[in-house]
Parts: sequence; C-alpha cells; structure tokens
Amino acid sequence: MALAAPAAHGSDPMDTAFWDAVENQDFGTLADTLGIDADGRDSWSDVLPTLSSWRRQQREQSVVDGWRYRVVWKPLERAVAPGDAVPSGTWLIVTSQGVKDDEPVRAVEQELARRGARTVRVPFEADDTGRAMALQWLGDALVDGPVAGVLSFLAQDERPDPFHPVVPAGVAATTSLVQAMTDLDVTAPLWCLTRGAVAVSRAEPLARPVQAQTWGLGRVIGLEHPERWGGLIDLPAVLDEQSAARVCGLLVGAGDEDQLAVRSQGVVVRRLVRAPADRTKAAKPWRPRGTALVTGGMGALGGHVARWLAGHGAEHLVLTGRRGADTPGAAALQAELTAMGVRVTLAACDVADRTALAALVKEVEAADGAPIRSVVHAAGETLQAGLRESDPAQFARVMAAKAAGAAYLDELFADGSLDAFVLFSSGAAVWGGAAQGAYAVGNCSLDALAEHRRSRGLPATSVAWGGWAGGGMVDDAAEDTLVRRGLRPMAAESAVRALVQAVEQGETCLTVADIDWTRFASAFTISRARPLIEDVPEAAAALRTDEPIEDMAASPAAALRERLASASDAERDRTLLELVRTEAAAALGHPSADAVEPQRAFKELGFDSVMAVDLRNRLTAATGVRLETTVVFDEPSPVALRDRLRRELLPADTGRDAGPDVAGAETSKDAEARAVLAAVPIARIRAAGLLDQLLRLAGVADGEEAGAGREVPGSGDRVDENRVDEINAMDIDDLVRMATGTKDA
Repeated sequence: MALAAPAAHGSDPMDTAFWDAVENQDFGTLADTLGIDADGRDSWSDVLPTLSSWRRQQREQSVVDGWRYRVVWKPLERAVAPGDAVPSGTWLIVTSQGVKDDEPVRAVEQELARRGARTVRVPFEADDTGRAMALQWLGDALVDGPVAGVLSFLAQDERPDPFHPVVPAGVAATTSLVQAMTDLDVTAPLWCLTRGAVAVSRAEPLARPVQAQTWGLGRVIGLEHPERWGGLIDLPAVLDEQSAARVCGLLVGAGDEDQLAVRSQGVVVRRLVRAPADRTKAAKPWRPRGTALVTGGMGALGGHVARWLAGHGAEHLVLTGRRGADTPGAAALQAELTAMGVRVTLAACDVADRTALAALVKEVEAADGAPIRSVVHAAGETLQAGLRESDPAQFARVMAAKAAGAAYLDELFADGSLDAFVLFSSGAAVWGGAAQGAYAVGNCSLDALAEHRRSRGLPATSVAWGGWAGGGMVDDAAEDTLVRRGLRPMAAESAVRALVQAVEQGETCLTVADIDWTRFASAFTISRARPLIEDVPEAAAALRTDEPIEDMAASPAAALRERLASASDAERDRTLLELVRTEAAAALGHPSADAVEPQRAFKELGFDSVMAVDLRNRLTAATGVRLETTVVFDEPSPVALRDRLRRELLPADTGRDAGPDVAGAETSKDAEARAVLAAVPIARIRAAGLLDQLLRLAGVADGEEAGAGREVPGSGDRVDENRVDEINAMDIDDLVRMATGTKDA
C-alpha cells in the first residue's frame, strides 16, 4: 500500500489525529481511532515503529524541501529588439590594462557610436592610492558634463590586486569606481560587464570563476546604491555584431532586470526558484570513509558536520582553525567525537596560507597511509561595512579564508580522489546583502568554484546557507536582524540533512534557507524591483500585495510633499519626525515608533550598517529624497534627520530657524544660489578653475607655508598633507558647506 503523509496545513481532523498517534507511537489512541480490536493489535504493534519512523522522515523531508532553492536562467520575456533601444548621450567606458581582450570593449563602443551615443574611455589602474586616484580619473572624465551611463569592463581584469593578492584587481577597481561615483554624486546607471562569469545551462561550463566574484559585488552595489545601479551583464565568448547590439539594447531597455547574460540564442535572466529534492532521482549515498578534512571544524557549523561524519563512517577527522586546540570548545568537541569512536586531530592552520595547508595535507596523508577522502570548507570571516567605507584590506581579510582557502583546497585536491568536496557558502552570494560586500564576493567565489570543478569532472557541492540556529557565522544580535528581514534560523540537525542530501544527489550549487517571504520580499524590494525572486510563488504573492504606485502624482512621496506644503511649521516637524521614527522602528524591528526616542543617537538605538541602509531605503521610498547610506551616522538622531529631510523637501524653508537676530541669516536668494552651486558637478568646478577660490573661501589654503603641503587638484595652492585626502573625498555639498562656513548646504 502506497502511503503519503498529509500536508502540514489543511489536514482533516481525523487525519491529524491518526498521524499524531502514529508519530508518537500512541497505540491506544491509534486503536481507538481506527477501531482496532484485540486480534489486530499484535500486527499493528509490529508495524507501528516503522510507520512512525517513516512519518517523521516525511515530515522532516517536507521541512527541508521548503528550504531548498536554486538559481536558474530563463529567456528575457520583455526584451526589446536589438535595433529598438537607442542609447543616447555620453557613456563612460571604464577599463584597465588588465582586461586582456579589448575586442568586446571596442565592439560595444562601436555599437554605441553607431546608435548616436558618445563614448569616453576612462582608464583605471590599480595603485596604492586606490580611491583617490579613482576619484581623479572619474572627475576628469566628467569635465564636459553629466553622463548617461557608466559601462565597466573592470571585472574582466583577473589579475590579483598588487597590494592584496587574494582580491582580484577587477573587484578592487570596481569598488573604487563605485566609491568615486558616490563621492562625485554620479547617479548615471553603472553596468558591470563580465565574460564567462556565469553558466546559464548545464551544458555550459563556467569559464571565468574569478570574474564571477564581481557578480557577488554587483548584487551588493544594487542594494546599497539602487539609485546608481544598472546591473550585471555577462558576455558570450564571441561578441559578434548581433550580441553587441543586444548589449547596447539592454543598457536602456532591460526594464527592471539587473542580472542578465547575452548568448548567441538571445538574452537570459537570473532567477531564484524552489528546488525540492527529486525523489525519483537515484542518489549516490555519501558514506564517509577514511579521513575527512573540515576547515573551520571547531566552529559551530563545522562541529555539526564533524558529528555527522563521525556517526556515518569517517575514521579520522582533521579539524582546522587558526587557534587549533586553543579554540574555545575544541577540547570538549574532541572528547565528544573521540567517544564516538573516531580519531580526531585539531590542527592550527590558516587555510589562507597555502604552504601551511599543503604541509598539513601532506602530513596527514603520510601518517594515514591513505588520501583524504572528504573535504568540507566551513571556514570564514564576516565583516559589516558599507561599500563607501570599505577598503581592499577589509576585502582581503574576509576573502582570505573564504575564497583563497577554497582555491588552495581546489588545487590540492584536483586529482579526483575525493568522495566529496563541500563548500559552505551564504545567501549573501545569491541575493546580496547590505554592508556585506566582501562577504558576498567571497561566498560568490565558492559557488563559482563549485561550478568550475564540476565542469572539470571533479566532485563539488556549494551550499548557500541562510542562518543556522545555535551559532555559526552570526551572533544573537545579527540573528535577530536576519529574522526581522525574513531569514529564520534553521535547526542544525535538519540543515545537516539538507547538506548530506545535496551531496548525495550531486547538487553543484544549492541555496538552503528558511525564508519568510512576506518579510523578505518587502525588505528586499523596498528601493527597487528585484526580478530575481519573482518566480518564487510566495514572494510573488507578497509583492502583489505591495505593488508600486505607477502614478507618481499619487505616490507616497508626492502626497507627503503636498501635505507638508500646506502645513504649519509645527505640523511639518511633527509629520517628518513621525515618519523618521516609524521607519527607524521598522528597520530596528520594533512594532511601533514609541521605541525610538527623538533625541537619542541612532547608534545608541542599536543601528548598524545593515539597518542604516534599510532606513535610508525606507526614507527614500517614502520621501523621494536621495540620501546617503551613511545618513544615520551623518545625522546623529531622529530629530537631526527630520531637520535634514525638511531642508531637502522644503528648500525655500532652509533659513526658518535662523531668526531675525542672527547675523548673516540666509535669504531666499542665498538659498537659491547655494542650490545652484551645489548642482554643479565638482569636476566642472575644477575644470573652470573655481575650485581654488572655493578652497580660499574655506580657508584651507590660506597661511600655508610654501612646501608644507602639496597642490590641491585643479588649483595652484598648497594645502596641508593631512587635509588632501579629506578634500579629495568631498562632494560639492561638502565643499559648499566648508566654503560658506555653514553646517548645511
């Protein structure tokens, strides 16, 4: 008789009573429910334990199936014909000497020119000044005025960064480009072009795993800087005339799509879909044998995997960590595993040190007299930092354990002797994560490496995890934040089951996360549409209840402006403060604005970088005002942020608080002049020779002794060395404030 466990929801009460009795092995209730007489009780008592076990397995499998997702590629349905979309204006083409093949760059340039657009090449080269040089290069390119878009080929520079070799030069340069665009307030869309960085079908190998890391970075750019994000486009191996036309068409005709690949057969787009386990697919049981190497094996996640390995056949477990046996909890874990009958080695080894890792592998295999059979890479490091505040050193620290460690393991185990090669990735690699740029890049490299190994006929499974209950890569506070964003912690036992099943079914890349789509979809799409999740039924349903208002005249921002225009000063203050407190409470996960004290500093309220981006996005959606991701740190309290919003929304009202007794109170003409000046790109001010006058007004060049500093870019004056970086990092608003001696421009 074929049995099917009932669904968790919508069950008949009698069905529920039956299956509850089965699962609990409650024979008395079961007998009463089914009316079993005394003669039938013996046969039922024999089958009940088996049926109960089957029921629990079905329930557990149902839970795990609900966590499983994978990335697929589908044809772009809303594509414009190659000749229909006509990019216009000036497009910056950003490249570097590390982009080995210039042919795709020239092909796109020629196609843009054919359509009437103007192109300007911007050469980016890595050096130790990083952001400052990027600012200068981009500023020089903007001298002639605003641009329609920025097209970056930097991702195709696969050289290691000269100062932080674990970071690809393309990733470092792209980060500097985004920072420069932010500093210069360039809101033209940024498109990042890769080539062979994604595999859009099982038949297509992922040829360029290094370039794939920029896809992880790009997803974070899209979350942190939605106002200046165009998207990611992967180019085919051969960029013919038709493909170049498709690329140019996408620059203005992709709609909401921001993750695309151009191939000979057309354009495909990236989607996340549900991926329950295929019960009809023959699985190859993972029976650990011999020695298993677990990097990060003394951490919470590595420990769970080690227990499973010990209980399912492994004879020797080699657990690595930077501190080895001195890792807190390592001795207890070793004792627990030893009691299970396995030999345990606690190795102090930094997986980012290839020499040390190779020596460890050689030593273990020599002592065992047999090769290592299973590798699980669970080592990693997290970092919360917005892209605007990030630097290559931070990227290097995070990527060393994740990306470099995985690459070294791949090199050391490239002979096909492994039964399993497992990588612990993260959902940040799949959908991005605000303030998680380095982490997303590092984890994206794991997914790409798994695909690259598979294309070479080697075993590899990369699982992009949500949160695990009971510790891992996040602490309790971070776990609470994830829950508020719709990522619920998964029971470790069930997560391990999902991992083992992924290996047994030959999965290459799988996402395993317990997602509350009502919360996640709302937070994920707050600043712009995210087609990535629209093929998940629960996400689509959640988004249908919160569709954007097409009529901008009836949008929340327009309604707010109308309300403020007719309100008194006191009403304006109350309205904006209520808005700030309400959205801040939502970002913090509080049910009401009462938890947000008006005068209390945002940092004291518990804001971190992720929450800051969330609040910025919420306020931008509600007001239409473009705010920096650092706004909660620039404006220290809800009251200060309210005042900032009032100045942005009601510029003619800027000087209302000055009062008639304040010397130099700003007139409407002053405010108008200030607004006009602030609208001029800093590059044009530099080119016009006015930057030095602004700096003189600000007093930064006065009184400096000759030779005490160096020249201000674009002027003949010299300034203190300590202020050069500060000046270069300023946008025009900062310079106006400095020049006029006011706090606010």
